[in-house]
Amino acid sequence: MPNTYTQLYIQFVFAVKWRESLIQKSWKDDLYKYITGIVQNNKSKMLAINGMPDHIHIFIGYKPSVAIPDLIKDIKVASSLWINEKKLVKGKFNWQEGYGAFSYRLRDIDEICRYIQNQESHHHKKSFRQEYIELLKDFSVEYEDRYLFEFFDEVYSTPPELENQK
Repeated sequence: MPNTYTQLYIQFVFAVKWRESLIQKSWKDDLYKYITGIVQNNKSKMLAINGMPDHIHIFIGYKPSVAIPDLIKDIKVASSLWINEKKLVKGKFNWQEGYGAFSYRLRDIDEICRYIQNQESHHHKKSFRQEYIELLKDFSVEYEDRYLFEFFDEVYSTPPELENQK
């Protein structure tokens, strides 16, 4: 649309289903390149991508030609399919439902990129649950614990849905 101008910087955070530690160092860079391609194909610009074996952070310069839920769905569906086709994990890989999306100012870009690139050292001090709840609070996002990612490791040794499969 003519005369439409935007400057949007968004960090997305989402987890592997059941928060299993499935993303391996041996192929995570290829996964990140694949996701970068998806972001670029959706007319946005990858600023930073990194994560841990159980979750991922994606920071983009967002072009609103594609709705955020559609972009995230495209990233999750295509990357899950890519992982499964390459048989990079035993069984079937899936991302958990839902995601966090947090917007930033232009002057925050460098700080957020450093934060995302330093995930490994960051998580020596803070769990994913602590990190995610801190983001929600910092952005004044109302939430209910029961609708957060499945943080079963702090409540159950095995997710309730998998309990019968033992």
